[in-house]
Amino acid sequence: MAGISRKYPMLRRSRAMWTSRRVWQPRIVFWAGAISIGSISVLFAALADQAQGLFRALVGRDTGWRPYLPLITTPLGFVLCAWLAEVFFPGSQGSGIPQAIAARHLRDEHDRSRILSLRLAAGKIALTVIGLFCGASIGREGPTVQVGASLMLQAARRGGMAQARGLILAGSAAGIAAAFNTPLAGIVFAIEEMGRTYEARTNGLVLTAVILAGLASLGLVGNYTYFGAAKDTVAFGADWPLVIACGVIGGGFGALFSLLALTITRRIRRWNALQPLWRTLVVAGVCGLAVAVIGIASGGLTFGTGYTQAPRGYRGHPFAWTLGRFCNPRTARTSASGMATFQSGIHQ
Repeated sequence: MAGISRKYPMLRRSRAMWTSRRVWQPRIVFWAGAISIGSISVLFAALADQAQGLFRALVGRDTGWRPYLPLITTPLGFVLCAWLAEVFFPGSQGSGIPQAIAARHLRDEHDRSRILSLRLAAGKIALTVIGLFCGASIGREGPTVQVGASLMLQAARRGGMAQARGLILAGSAAGIAAAFNTPLAGIVFAIEEMGRTYEARTNGLVLTAVILAGLASLGLVGNYTYFGAAKDTVAFGADWPLVIACGVIGGGFGALFSLLALTITRRIRRWNALQPLWRTLVVAGVCGLAVAVIGIASGGLTFGTGYTQAPRGYRGHPFAWTLGRFCNPRTARTSASGMATFQSGIHQ
């Protein structure tokens, strides 16, 4: 072998490169970071489900005072989360996606650490779980993006990798892929939401991170479908116009929701500028009370992430059945047994 190495210098240089610690250390740290994102995303999902289950068990189905308990617990939980975010986890506010996008455009490492760090990742998970335990109508995908970006950025620093923007993008995409167990969704998210363009320097990082995070999620929870499997078929002449209408209407409502959320958030921030902490706590309490009132009025359907309610809508709840009847009149059927099954599933 030594003679072959002397005869072929390129082989000798190749062996030196592949056995070099400087070459392998960043790769191993990057792979470990991607696997950690998948594992922590699964843990995050499990904690979120447990928090929602505890809230439903606390509220209960009785006709006594327990259904009205959110009028106390939800505002207090919102105030607690707001106080923790302001005092102990500054920078954890928001859904998580805008923070990850902003971090990609920041040049200063100190400014970037204010919104992407291990402390903020832990705080993001804790605050989301506390919010769900109190009945908040929030999801975990946005926080998972910020958590994934934080983990990958820390892995890059420990591994001596210089492509911070690409690694934030890879961590965010890996978080989405692990949260939904959909690798393609992570790649598309990286292109559309985070990167806008598919840069040649980062596509390998994104693909590797998404694959490793997806494998970690798959190994821990198995191959599952996020919203279940649909067995309905669509006839082109009768149903496709309604499908298109549902898509257009849903997109319009989604855009309107985003516009209202951004407008209200800007106004609240301007109002909070004089006394940030106290006014933030007041807003949190008012919002918590509003969420509790809406949740009680809807029979508990608006509490939590909505992942329990959405796939069971076709089973016969009157609100979901009305929408399903509009979208697909051939398959939207309700019955007393379907209603009972759905309602029992909501409260389990």
